[in-house]
Amino acid sequence: MRWLHSFKGNSLKTWEEVVEKFLKKYFPESKAAEGKAAISSFHQFPNESLSEALERFRGLLRRTPTHGFFKPQTKQLLDASVGGK
Repeated sequence: MRWLHSFKGNSLKTWEEVVEKFLKKYFPESKAAEGKAAISSFHQFPNESLSEALERFRGLLRRTPTHGFFKPQTKQLLDASVGGK
């Protein structure tokens, strides 16, 4: 919460402004680009079960909240990585 208290008075007026400032501070563009690359190049390992791959994929999405992928895109990425639906 120290970070939030670093802003003067009522400089943040909406929740969206708080989210924007938070993401900019803790998820800079370089980190987001790294996460996006990991998500885009995701693939299932040969001895990995589908559920293990899915959990690992979801972890990548959680670690990169600014990934910018939408659910349909995410599903397509996951489908492509396992060779089908």
